[in-house]
Amino acid sequence: MSDEDEAPLVKKARIFYGSLEEKEKERLSRESLQLEERVSDRQAEVLAEFERRKRARQITVSTDDTEVKACLRALGEPITVLRNVLSVVGPDALRKSKKDEDKAKRSQEDAQQTWYHEGPETLLQARIWLAKYSLPKALERLNAAQAQKEIPESTRTVRQQELHKTLRNLNNFCSQIGDDRPISYCQFSPNSKLLVTASWSGLCKLWNVPDCSPVRTLRGDDEPVADIEGHFMRVARVAWHPSGRFLGTTCYDNSWRLWDLEAQEEILHQEGHSKGVHDLQFHPDGSLAGTGGLDSFGRVWDLRTGRCVMFLEGHLKEVYALDFSPNGFNVATGSGDNSCKVWDLRKRRCIYTIPAHQNLLSSVKFQPTDGHYLLTGAYDNLAKVWTHPGWSPLKTLAGHEGKVMGLDLSPDGQLIATCSYDRTFKLWVAD
Repeated sequence: MSDEDEAPLVKKARIFYGSLEEKEKERLSRESLQLEERVSDRQAEVLAEFERRKRARQITVSTDDTEVKACLRALGEPITVLRNVLSVVGPDALRKSKKDEDKAKRSQEDAQQTWYHEGPETLLQARIWLAKYSLPKALERLNAAQAQKEIPESTRTVRQQELHKTLRNLNNFCSQIGDDRPISYCQFSPNSKLLVTASWSGLCKLWNVPDCSPVRTLRGDDEPVADIEGHFMRVARVAWHPSGRFLGTTCYDNSWRLWDLEAQEEILHQEGHSKGVHDLQFHPDGSLAGTGGLDSFGRVWDLRTGRCVMFLEGHLKEVYALDFSPNGFNVATGSGDNSCKVWDLRKRRCIYTIPAHQNLLSSVKFQPTDGHYLLTGAYDNLAKVWTHPGWSPLKTLAGHEGKVMGLDLSPDGQLIATCSYDRTFKLWVAD
């Protein structure tokens, strides 16, 4: 058979199974109906809850225990829920809860209570010695204040204006790199001829002023004159008593201590702060000591009796700095809340709050001679001078590239020193 004789191909008819589009539409419609039913059920539950709350607000319920119990009994509900709860958890749970509550309350009261440790016999002798030392000093201060008051008002005003003019002309006289690490503290010698700096490297350095030439470096491995041991945590501040016989130290074990350097022993271990004690300063007469703590409070202690005579409450954050004015009745505190508060020991309250800086205050210092101005340093890289009284700003000492961590005024009132996180210290004098 040839190819021409092959039979023609017969095309099969197409079989139509229906449209998938229609079936998909039908399936989606069923799902949407089920979803709408679920949503409508949820909405109905929410609306029912709102209606129930609305009815509950409109119902007047008796507050008498007898009537409430009678109504609950009529409804078949438990009269006292506490009995049912205790039947499940047991009565010991309630006793344990009360014990924990009492224990927490006692610990809170202990933290706020001032503890007085029994001291050695030398403490009594030291208190008598301090009283004999401070009373003549107080008399001298009062006589000087009386003599100052007898000066005509016009003369005092002229002197005040001249001082303010001098302070407005303060400028950077010398800048010196003091160490390889940040400098955390600086202080002038009593004769205003030397400056000591302490840094995070553990070194103390002595400098001539005002030329800022190095004199000596004091290392921890050098032979000390005396070694005082007793603290078990970080020592934040060391301060000399005006007499030179005693040394005060603050510690982060929530206490501060007083040492007799002649006997080289601890004579006072004083608690009173609920957190670490950061700063300590002595009154110019030597009769009082002021402490500032990380619990945002300050305290003023009478060294002659050992009692806390004033509680400085008002700062919102830690108290990092404190200083007494030479007038004997003003105290300044610097805090982590960026403010400086001035307190009056006679009125026993805060008399002024200075919104001093834009960061925490690290140091405050009154003019050592007359207390006519106040100096503050802060972590906003600035130190500022404020009038006293009035507390208005006189001069801003700008120049450090890091936080101002410490400052001091020379006892003769001629120099201001600031030390910073930028590893430098600067001297400021009036032109």
